[in-house]
Amino acid sequence: MNRHFIALAALILSAAPGFSQDLTQGSWVDLTHPFNADSVYWPTAETFTQTEVFAGHTDGGYFYSAYNFAAAEHGGTHIDAPIHFAEGALKVDELPIGQLVGPGFVIDVSAQAEADVDYQVTAADITGFEAEHGQIPQGAIVLLRTGRAGLYPDRESYMGTAERGEAAVANLHFPGLGLEGATLLVERGIAAVGLDTPSIDHGQSQDFATHVELMTHDIPAFENVADMSGLPATGSTIIALPMKIEGGSGGPLRIVAHLP
Repeated sequence: MNRHFIALAALILSAAPGFSQDLTQGSWVDLTHPFNADSVYWPTAETFTQTEVFAGHTDGGYFYSAYNFAAAEHGGTHIDAPIHFAEGALKVDELPIGQLVGPGFVIDVSAQAEADVDYQVTAADITGFEAEHGQIPQGAIVLLRTGRAGLYPDRESYMGTAERGEAAVANLHFPGLGLEGATLLVERGIAAVGLDTPSIDHGQSQDFATHVELMTHDIPAFENVADMSGLPATGSTIIALPMKIEGGSGGPLRIVAHLP
């Protein structure tokens, strides 16, 4: 059985005998950007397109609509499966549900990111959070709030360039998770990590070391997560379910948070 699922189950069961979360109470926060022609994709990736098959009233008198869509796996609000940067690691359809549903821990680094567009979240940022809120437990889903979700989908301000193609990659500027921060989260045994930028590595990364560190340990990343300002630092439940693409390295993600 997956270690993240075991950790999550233990955390839930430890709350109280017979405990189960009542999802009819509390509130929901949608952390997903809509998929459309403006969705942000890597400069070299195929962007989202939608074409109409039929929309209107049929000869039979009833209304009917259907569309085709196409896109790269990695763009818009999406998941990077571990296989994306780690040979032999989990593919998107192999990720256990227990690794995609869990207690949310939201680390706010928006002040640092505002001061430095290329900011990399450090181990000190994480331990500083833990000093106030307690150590991040095994099986947690960690979300890094850089405050850049409000810039989406303006590519120029959100990711540093609106240009397309290989040459545009050199002009990417946005915050990410630094390698030392990623290493600490691996040590904590988290289930997954996400942030409100196009990549878990900062825009100017050349080696994608954070991707490699996380995914070598079968930890997926959620990218282009929408506005987290409505989330508390702790106490939410994150549900992040991607399209189940067989053999996929990632895919579109619907991520939400439940607040009790």
